[in-house]
Amino acid sequence: MRKLFVILVLGMLFSCNMNRPEALKEGVWRAELQLTEQDVLPFNFEVTSRDALKIFNADEVIMVTDINYSNDSIVIKAPVFEGYIKAAVKDGALQGHFIKESLDRVVPFSAEFGTKTRFDVNSETAKANVAGNWETVFSPDAEGDTYIAKGIFEQKGTKVTGTFRTTTGDYRYLEGVMDGSTMKLSTFDGAHAFLFTAEVTDSTMNGMFYSGNHWKEPFVAQRNEHYELPDANELTFLNEGYDSLEFTFPDAHGNPVSLSDAQFKNKVVVVQIMGTWCPNCLDESKYYSEFYNHNSDKDIAFVALAFEYAKTEAKAFESIKRLQNDVGIKYPILLAQYGTSSKVEAQKKLPMLNHVLSYPTSIFIDKTGKVRKIHTGFNGPATGEKFIAFKREFQEFIDALLAE
Repeated sequence: MRKLFVILVLGMLFSCNMNRPEALKEGVWRAELQLTEQDVLPFNFEVTSRDALKIFNADEVIMVTDINYSNDSIVIKAPVFEGYIKAAVKDGALQGHFIKESLDRVVPFSAEFGTKTRFDVNSETAKANVAGNWETVFSPDAEGDTYIAKGIFEQKGTKVTGTFRTTTGDYRYLEGVMDGSTMKLSTFDGAHAFLFTAEVTDSTMNGMFYSGNHWKEPFVAQRNEHYELPDANELTFLNEGYDSLEFTFPDAHGNPVSLSDAQFKNKVVVVQIMGTWCPNCLDESKYYSEFYNHNSDKDIAFVALAFEYAKTEAKAFESIKRLQNDVGIKYPILLAQYGTSSKVEAQKKLPMLNHVLSYPTSIFIDKTGKVRKIHTGFNGPATGEKFIAFKREFQEFIDALLAE
């Protein structure tokens, strides 16, 4: 009887191991997201152990340690964001999908081991150089949907890096090539999957922007080294008759939190309008968290208002807690909205604002409770000098409010 029991246990263990996929081979992989029948978004990652890998986008390295093996599938989930890759190992390669459940979005995914190049190229030389600044318009012929941007690029040989800045934030770390006269750039961070392609001359671009497989739009650009976007401090403002901000939203424990609470009294307060799904908000949250941790002994407080597209309140709070834990955020993040990230709906929650134009938006409040400045969007680390300038301006303005 005992022998039979041992045989049964060994059989079960053997069966489980048979269904458990093999560990990913350590080293560099090349992944592709299939956006259209013809267009793929490539990115590279490096497997460092059975349970860890790194995703690369230009100077950005995303550490991933949430990797689960189950039956014949591998689930890879980047930090903070909801999206995940679910794939099976077939003949040493990966086949599966990138999934964002709350938005019902599924993108075909594949990856092969040992390929370090990001984009396939047809030309060994670059016939154009995009280094510099570009005055850009997205959806130039779409009435009501047109928006402006500033392209900022560096090029070394055929390799291109940079980003597009808009009035609401930047497209983060873009990496790619100049294939003859065709520019190809991509980024993947676990939330957004962006692909840009464009035909380039010395002074013009004519291209297409893809966001996953659910959205695409054209863009045009012309070289303009002196081009600047509108002042981010003038795009969002208080409606007439208001000089302060009011709200009451629940924290992660379900407790209502208002600006009139004791924790904000006689303090400089930075109110962050954001979403856990938003990469620009993540960049801003990392900076604000670091700043707060280094200045928590001063009369300054931060509070974030999360506008979540998660379908349930429980899922929304789950995303908030994940962001707080992964980044180490010690200031409160309140749930302002769930079920949609609509900016129109967000503005209804904050009727004193002329609009909610961007996630993120930061509202600066002085010690008397008056709104002193509203900054739309965020210039993250991918914008280089602009990010450095933002940090300097932020520090100087906070110091001035603290000194009052």
